[in-house]
Amino acid sequence: MGRPRYLRVADALRVPILDGALPPGARLPSRAQLARRHEVSEQVSRNALRLLIAEGLVESRPGSGYYVREVPESYRFARTDRFSGSLLRPLAGEDRDTITRPACDRMAERLGIGEGEPLYRTRCVGTAGGAPVAVHTSWEPAVLTHNTTRAPGDADAETGVLERLAAAGVVIDRVVEEVAVLPLTEPEAVLLRLAPGAPVLVVERTHYSGQRPVETSDLVAVVERCRLSYRLSLARTPAGGGPRPDPHR
Repeated sequence: MGRPRYLRVADALRVPILDGALPPGARLPSRAQLARRHEVSEQVSRNALRLLIAEGLVESRPGSGYYVREVPESYRFARTDRFSGSLLRPLAGEDRDTITRPACDRMAERLGIGEGEPLYRTRCVGTAGGAPVAVHTSWEPAVLTHNTTRAPGDADAETGVLERLAAAGVVIDRVVEEVAVLPLTEPEAVLLRLAPGAPVLVVERTHYSGQRPVETSDLVAVVERCRLSYRLSLARTPAGGGPRPDPHR
């Protein structure tokens, strides 16, 4: 059995889009023109165009037609085994605020503290071209830096959490990170100017001092605008192969 006809029509458009023969901004044939050219119904050509829209290659402009979509610039967020700088550093227009609030049950569980204990919540919004593309929200127990000059609201925005908490006597020695694509929730939807439920990239990261979680954060980013760039250190294998000797034995 052959491939569905709408996939063949989509292929005929996708190839010149990807190889540059149809550059960003180029106007595509109408549904009727595609139907005649490929000897299919307009419903088939409509489904082909819908598929290319879903793939992010084509956009529909009401009253004008279909066009090859401009490829937005992607921003890379460095994720390294010792990364401690601003998570929104690649982006301009960073808007940062810190408030104190009681821990909800979710944050209490993530930080291993009692529900209702005071937290510092810091939120940053990163923009590109005047449009918000990422929101970073972090939480940490206020008891760690309360009445010091090392609280999140007192520190310079460029000072990373590792350096800031180390100056307060809290040494971070482990980081756990999970990445997922999840539906956008209402609070971040307002900040990103997107509809709730839209798919977004979510990075949940927690810093530990020994077995104690001392800071946790969520990076919520527009999927098509942001990428994660990982650089992790690996233990070297001695020349000649074989396992490395255990220095503790």
